[in-house]
Amino acid sequence: MAAHPDDEVLGFGGALALLADAGIRPVLVSVTDGEGSHPDSRSPLARDLAALRRQELHHALSRLRARVHRIALHLPDSGVARHEQDLTDRLTRLLEGCHLCVAPYSRDLHPDHEAAGRAAFAAAAASGVPVWEYPVWAWHWARPADPALPWHRAARILLTPDVRNRKQAALGCFRSQVEPLGDRPGDEVILPPEELAHFQRDFEVIWQ
Repeated sequence: MAAHPDDEVLGFGGALALLADAGIRPVLVSVTDGEGSHPDSRSPLARDLAALRRQELHHALSRLRARVHRIALHLPDSGVARHEQDLTDRLTRLLEGCHLCVAPYSRDLHPDHEAAGRAAFAAAAASGVPVWEYPVWAWHWARPADPALPWHRAARILLTPDVRNRKQAALGCFRSQVEPLGDRPGDEVILPPEELAHFQRDFEVIWQ
């Protein structure tokens, strides 16, 4: 699951490609449509960011060659915590018969990521399903070997050169996040190169 369209590719996109290569088609739950990424922008692109970001995710998954069953919940961007119980209930139903839940890190220091992570843990506990967490914003604020992160639960997913290239291409599909929407205040890049670099490595990290 992902709080916003792009989180799943940033933190777990290589793994999605590996699953696809193994013939596995996971369920991908998009909690929000990511419409709140540029709240102060007056760019024409900001008028329907939800549709734009859904389209970007579609193209990114195609670049990954990841076959998924997508479910969009359309909860409000930046307001997931207000709907956390509803999200937990819906995830509980969706997890019936599943073997694993992969969710944003519940201490990522982004309110939507954290609410989604908490809901995933609550739903998984009710369903008896294990949870893996993937960090996104934690890479922005954490220091190397930061004791605030649960390194004792960390596992590395190695990406083949082909999968790494596919992920690189997929990340480029999120133009609304890796490029400015325009040249005015409020149009700024959300994922500049120095932050995007964390997701371009030949491995991904999850907390088990």
